[in-house]
Amino acid sequence: MSASATRPENGPSVQLHDVGMSFGHKQVLSDIDLEISPGHFVALVGPSGAGKSTLLRLLNGSHLPTAGRVSVLGSEPATCSRRELQQLRTRIGFVFQQFGLVGRLSAMENVLMGALGSLRMPRYGVSTYPRDLRVRAAENLERVGLLEERFQRCDTLSGGQQQRVAIARTLMQDAEIVLADEPVASLDPSASLSVLETLRRLSAEDGFTVVCSLHQVDLALRISDRIVAVRDGAIVLDRATSQTDETELRSIYSDRAAA
Repeated sequence: MSASATRPENGPSVQLHDVGMSFGHKQVLSDIDLEISPGHFVALVGPSGAGKSTLLRLLNGSHLPTAGRVSVLGSEPATCSRRELQQLRTRIGFVFQQFGLVGRLSAMENVLMGALGSLRMPRYGVSTYPRDLRVRAAENLERVGLLEERFQRCDTLSGGQQQRVAIARTLMQDAEIVLADEPVASLDPSASLSVLETLRRLSAEDGFTVVCSLHQVDLALRISDRIVAVRDGAIVLDRATSQTDETELRSIYSDRAAA
């Protein structure tokens, strides 16, 4: 399969086969086999340092595997040219723990920045973006419940509101996969649930795949279709959420030292 191949219709969004990842002499991931179907909401859980963030970065080509094969949307980041990798990343959204917004800019302009990959020239100020993108940005802010705050500076918004702005920005990409790395780690329980429910609803409405790393077992069980648990660089559980027992899932954290 060529690096620029298109994902076959109804084929998996993500495929990892026998994947390993090392940084120098430190083995971070080993023997990872994972396949994710389009439109699924997957919660990636496990203790700190288990390898969750590294796994997410393998999916957008920020890291390249030291062993095995990673295929995302029909392309292998390891064999992509720079241009092909840039094109692939336009199809993959990323929601960060610390939001990744420009605080001094308005919510509207931060959302518009999600469309920069489709524009030839840099833009400065909301009015410099094409009208159709401004309309889309407003629509996406409305979808996350923040239309009235569209001209407010992002650094004056609450943490939950900022993360919803970040999600609206990702919507501007028309991403087929959204990777979320501990997106609610800095939020209170109420805001955490609101953000994840928003992401879940948008995924269902638009049909994009979500891979979301979480520490909160209760949220993972409430929001996801499927739980993938990682410990010490290996997948130790991969199961439909409806068939996953909370006690078993919590033991992945409590039994870490005995593993």
